[in-house]
Amino acid sequence: MTSVAAKHILVDAKHEAEDLLKKMGEGQSFEDLAQKFSKCPSGRQGGDLGEFGRGRMVPSFEEAAFALGVDEVSSPVQTQFGYHLIKRYK
Repeated sequence: MTSVAAKHILVDAKHEAEDLLKKMGEGQSFEDLAQKFSKCPSGRQGGDLGEFGRGRMVPSFEEAAFALGVDEVSSPVQTQFGYHLIKRYK
């Protein structure tokens, strides 16, 4: 696989990301939560980062995104920016 398409939610703390996972488990949509809680400007578009290939994202983010199945959401992934929840959609 040479590229994936993903959305993400960026927060400051691991417990915030875990709380958002819990909200998704209760039926709230990833995209709505991204709009409400993500610190990244992509949150306005439901966290959409579009399609990207290897070498475009920081290593821990890229590794997690490429390991996901379509429509799967990651556990919290730490980078220098904070904690991400990643949802692959393609």
